[in-house]
Amino acid sequence: MLHSPSVANDMRINKRVGAPLLEPLSPRSIVLSLLLGSHPPRMPVGRILEFTSLFGIADGAVRTALSRMVASGDLVNVDGTYQLVGRLIERQAQQDAGRHHPPNSWDGTWWTIVVLAERRTMAQRRTFRAWAAGARLGELRPDVWLRPANVGFSSEPADALVTRGHIVTGDEQQLVGQLWDLDALQLRSAGNGRALDDAAERLGDLDDRALADAFVALAAAQQFLRIEPQLPAALAPHATGDAVRMRYSDVLDLFEARLARFFAERGAARFSTDAR
Repeated sequence: MLHSPSVANDMRINKRVGAPLLEPLSPRSIVLSLLLGSHPPRMPVGRILEFTSLFGIADGAVRTALSRMVASGDLVNVDGTYQLVGRLIERQAQQDAGRHHPPNSWDGTWWTIVVLAERRTMAQRRTFRAWAAGARLGELRPDVWLRPANVGFSSEPADALVTRGHIVTGDEQQLVGQLWDLDALQLRSAGNGRALDDAAERLGDLDDRALADAFVALAAAQQFLRIEPQLPAALAPHATGDAVRMRYSDVLDLFEARLARFFAERGAARFSTDAR
């Protein structure tokens, strides 16, 4: 069942502007987003093709994208059912964590992660940065990342030193400002909220395009929640993600109900055609 769509492309983030720079939804992006939001993360090819038809994408283009994703190691195909594997399982865990409110308690300690590898390929750097963003870490300077230890990690990076402790000297509020632009995150949160409100209003329409647009709005919100820092209240009294989390859950319920009806209608139409 689809639980939480997420745009699969790595988001380019401008820390000071805070705006999401989403690439156009390609067949690959839509398929991976669909599977990232499915629990378990697998789906028969027929259902994938039905869903991508909402975006006006030809079946041939989707099948080509699926073949390439299998070749690149993002998916496996078992008897016509495609399933996420590898690094994308970690990404799904990170995005699922973003839907939950952070703990109210915090012992005042911080995580510090220092990359130890002296030389890394561009691919290795990108992989680490994607993990760090999903782990809600802030970059203090190249290869040095921090965050309050009110939340943990679903996994630990290779070739890195991970420590936890109190900040001995320095202003923690100032440090937070160096790591994250809270004003920009708040603006982005408000933008996601407006998009979700619009999606909820349109999901009552019979137009299938409203379903596709809602998927995009939910995906953008989920992408925000995946990297939103989930700071403890002592450091950020006005949480940037709480309003989006609550609105997201409401709209997701509407989306899933509308999507289930869409699949049922497609199945009934296919059965009627086959019976002739």
